[in-house]
Amino acid sequence: MKIPAIRAQIGIWVYYISTLSFEQVDKYVQRVDDELHKSELLREMLQRSITENYKSIADYIAQQEERFFNALILAVYDGEPKWNEIRLEYDNGEEFYDLGILELTGNEKIFPVDGQHRVEGIKKAIFDNCELSSEKIPVVFIGHKKTEEGMRRARRMFSTLNRYAKPVSLSDIIALDEDDSVAIACRDLIDNNSFFANNRILNTKSKAIPPNNQKEFTTIITFYECNRELLDVFINDFKVYDENSETGKMQKLKGRRKIERYIRFRPDEGKVNDFIRYCNSFWDNISEYFPKLKDYKDMHEPDCKKYRHKDGGDLFFRPVALFAIIHVCAVLKKQRNYDYEDSFQLIERFPLELASELWENVLWEPVSKKMLTTNQSMVIDILLYCIDKTLLNDRQIEKLKTSIKGAKQISDEEVESLLDKYMIG
Repeated sequence: MKIPAIRAQIGIWVYYISTLSFEQVDKYVQRVDDELHKSELLREMLQRSITENYKSIADYIAQQEERFFNALILAVYDGEPKWNEIRLEYDNGEEFYDLGILELTGNEKIFPVDGQHRVEGIKKAIFDNCELSSEKIPVVFIGHKKTEEGMRRARRMFSTLNRYAKPVSLSDIIALDEDDSVAIACRDLIDNNSFFANNRILNTKSKAIPPNNQKEFTTIITFYECNRELLDVFINDFKVYDENSETGKMQKLKGRRKIERYIRFRPDEGKVNDFIRYCNSFWDNISEYFPKLKDYKDMHEPDCKKYRHKDGGDLFFRPVALFAIIHVCAVLKKQRNYDYEDSFQLIERFPLELASELWENVLWEPVSKKMLTTNQSMVIDILLYCIDKTLLNDRQIEKLKTSIKGAKQISDEEVESLLDKYMIG
């Protein structure tokens, strides 16, 4: 191979920047074997670090026309690599070095220091569709020696690149992702729906909203998760498939895996726009139905201190409770085919003040006057049980009663009495 490249150096590493075709990656780049460890056990540990995620990368290559990747970092050893430098000289006296041709004989051994899953994804993608073979990915070549010192240097680079690589944050996904239908809908709602106008969604890395916040309705993370619940309903009748990791055959997905698969690839524009309209309709309806939400929506300058304060306030204005309510609406829609307005009518019959006995020591700690954010699943199950306890199975009901008993420090009889008091179904 004769590969046009740029030569550069950082720290102790001299490296070469170039590209390889998918076919060349498939042919010449191997899995890490004995290049980093002599021990068979340690080599096996590295091999097992390659997860099923490479199949997702292969799907991304096959389905995303706007596909792009970060550069692979490839270590090269053995063979006789040769660097042929080219000098460019301009009339004004400027000169450019470090451009040239990297010659590889084909006897070199090449393995990925960073990009193992991308390499395996590329190999699978062109196995499934050979027409992708000519596509090219950026690569960075580094030299490697199978000495103790060379293996130590390569291990350090391997661990540094993988340890300090940060996954894309959810806030970045919401702001930028053009494949995730939920992120796309969130952006549209924030830009165009009056309920979320004038910065009514708080950009924070946590789900909880600070106790002194008196402006924003909820946090961006909770907002995304609520709209993800709406997507679960929206795609309820859609058939979504993925490859079974054990059999290699396509299987129909359900539950969270179905959602995860769906948001990985952008649907056709009709479905994207339909989901945006679906979300807008939901938030329009709920903000018109509940007076406190309508009052907040109609404010020129958002101010929720009436609904979120040191004595508790309204469930809708606490992220953990808001998500629970939206989740329950989604469950009622999917399992009982209730219109959202029917669900709103049921939710309305619950005490929506945090200071209520129902939420004491479940959502609200009355002595310290603080939110309890770890009992979200208990809140959901309380709502479902009191609306229609057949929505829960026997094991879930038993767990719920045990959780209430522990949280409130009350007897079995008192738990039964409390739930009976708020039964509306």
